[in-house]
Amino acid sequence: MELISEINFGLNSTPIKYSNSIKKNYQRVVSEGSFNYEDQIYLYSLNTKGKPGYDIITPFKTNNNENVLVNRGWIEKELKGSSEINTIKSKKITGLLRKIYKPNIFKPENDLKNNIWFSINLNDIEKFTKTKYPNFVIFLENQEIKVPLPKKITIDVPNNHLKYAITWYSIAISILLYYLYFRRKK
Repeated sequence: MELISEINFGLNSTPIKYSNSIKKNYQRVVSEGSFNYEDQIYLYSLNTKGKPGYDIITPFKTNNNENVLVNRGWIEKELKGSSEINTIKSKKITGLLRKIYKPNIFKPENDLKNNIWFSINLNDIEKFTKTKYPNFVIFLENQEIKVPLPKKITIDVPNNHLKYAITWYSIAISILLYYLYFRRKK
């Protein structure tokens, strides 16, 4: 419940000027500066229809000389390295500030050599870009941009507990039935 109210607050908030000192998750921010397309990373991700591709995470230096990572949106795998994904001319960005969380233990290691990432690991990013970044990413909000397609952040937090419960109870019942079947056979 707390997460939903935090997201809802952020989505309805008026953008404030970005600063590295902001520590509010889901705060809407605005900033001016420039993108560093040379050091952007390709974070493996699925789009809303489940198609594999990449989220483009691009370093951004504000006019106040602060560094921040910006999730500009999703692209298809074929567009990796293409110049057509780097067409933002505006120096002003608006987006939602989100905290970077540690990846779970099942995520593969990032492939820095081939610039294929499975998690945002600030130590790896510092090695890759030679720059330190705060523990937040700005998710770009610009509905006119189609490539990369900005992520739409909503308060629809998935709740799959019923589906998981049904799955695990079904597995437990099948194991019990197999056990009874083979026990009876002996």
